[in-house]
Amino acid sequence: MDRSTSKIYLVGGGIASLSAAAFMIRDGDIPGHNITIFEELGQIGGSLDGAGSPEAGYVLRGGRMIESKYRCTFELFSSIPTLDESRTVTQEIFAWNETMKTSSQSRLVRGGQRETAPEFGLSEKHILTIERLALEPEGMLGRSSIEDQFDTAFFSTNFWFMWCTTFAFQPWHSAVEFKRYLVRFAHMVDGFDRLQGIMRTVYNQYDSMVRPLQKWLEQRGVRLELNTRVTDLGFSEAGGETIVTRIAFERDGKGGEVSVAATDYVLVTLGSMTEASSLGTMDAPPALLGKRDGGAWTLWEKIAAGRPQFGQPANFADHIDQSKWISFTTTLHDPTLLRLVRELTGNVPGEGGLITFPESNWLASIVIPHQPHFIGQPEDVSVLWGYGLFVDRPGNFVKKPMSACGGREIMTEVLGHLRIEAEAAGVLQSCICIPCMMPFITSQFLRREKGDRPQIVPRGSRNFGFMGQFCELPEDVVFTVEYSIRSAQAAVYSLLGLGREPPAVYHGKFDPRVLYKAFLALHDVQS
Repeated sequence: MDRSTSKIYLVGGGIASLSAAAFMIRDGDIPGHNITIFEELGQIGGSLDGAGSPEAGYVLRGGRMIESKYRCTFELFSSIPTLDESRTVTQEIFAWNETMKTSSQSRLVRGGQRETAPEFGLSEKHILTIERLALEPEGMLGRSSIEDQFDTAFFSTNFWFMWCTTFAFQPWHSAVEFKRYLVRFAHMVDGFDRLQGIMRTVYNQYDSMVRPLQKWLEQRGVRLELNTRVTDLGFSEAGGETIVTRIAFERDGKGGEVSVAATDYVLVTLGSMTEASSLGTMDAPPALLGKRDGGAWTLWEKIAAGRPQFGQPANFADHIDQSKWISFTTTLHDPTLLRLVRELTGNVPGEGGLITFPESNWLASIVIPHQPHFIGQPEDVSVLWGYGLFVDRPGNFVKKPMSACGGREIMTEVLGHLRIEAEAAGVLQSCICIPCMMPFITSQFLRREKGDRPQIVPRGSRNFGFMGQFCELPEDVVFTVEYSIRSAQAAVYSLLGLGREPPAVYHGKFDPRVLYKAFLALHDVQS
């Protein structure tokens, strides 16, 4: 089939749309100049963002974990050269992680003391519940939460502290999503107390993944329409078929419209985990915004009205109290803090991964990546990132909710948990800590049931599909780069009728060696 005249419109400028454009070009033989990406912000990359400067402070809203079994991610980036074009992004990531292997010596810190390879501390009842969840069909779990499945003691175990902060689970989140994580990452349970198997990019994911992909797309003529918010889609619905006929948008306060032919294709990234994010300062907390402060959720609501096959956006967008948390990025102009943390943890920057403070009322964690973390970052400047899950609770050292704190107070709390006292004033004087409130950051984990997330290509759809964290991919897990890329690959292959499937999800649950090691680890037995 000749698709040389088909126009491709991708709504949203995150990793899903960027990946979809690459798959359209590489596997669908679509000319790059026929592809347009609409993004409401002034920068592409979505949740894989990175910005700032040494003077104003760097900002990372989040950082996504990657690991070796992200088959769609590495298959895509095996076609994408690094910025210097010396090798592919996949080759760079694997080579880097041979050099910088994650092996935490201080996954948990209590009372200013590190805990190396802490025991999980699970009871036999907890282990039996985990095993049951791994086997139980999702339909039987329904809309139940994690706390519906476990007793209260489970949420005080080291296993929970490490699991929930690595992946950002809350007790009230979906038991189905928790189950999927248990199964998907069974091969990582052994070594989880040291974060072994978690991989990092050389720089932040915007510099290491988004920028090379953007360069590759632009070299092929893909159009990036930034500061352009898609507000509605027009549909023609007849004879059991649904076709997108137009795309309405706003740019610079003015409305516009694109006509879409039946031979064109439209892919929409549904929802957004980083929609309506807001930044604070050293002395001011970030504001709590809502779904009306961006376009992603309102677009989904509009097109799903009267179309249940398009999912239930309210399930994910209307529970901010259950999906929000705050991250913070700290730019350090003095080496003192990094030296003290290195002495405490026994890990050099980039080696240890996430450090969690289980005694923290905020359930705060920090990570110090390999430096430099940004391309162009000066040698005498360092960056750390952290977040807190319980943002409405008063801190242990700062008697205010995290949501009411500026960067200075957040760093005061972190220094308190690290038991850094004599040097605290100097650290606070020389750092820039920028907090970020994200009201929807774990909305994809909220309790749900079948139909709340639509299919990649809904029944009857002829020229459009959905991508991202809020559409349904059996077996794989949301809140990952892999999920977004897999959704894009599946959507492109299906819509274009390529007769291909994305690489299969890795199933460690079928490997007896994986299960045996996981069994021993859950029982705190060294393998």
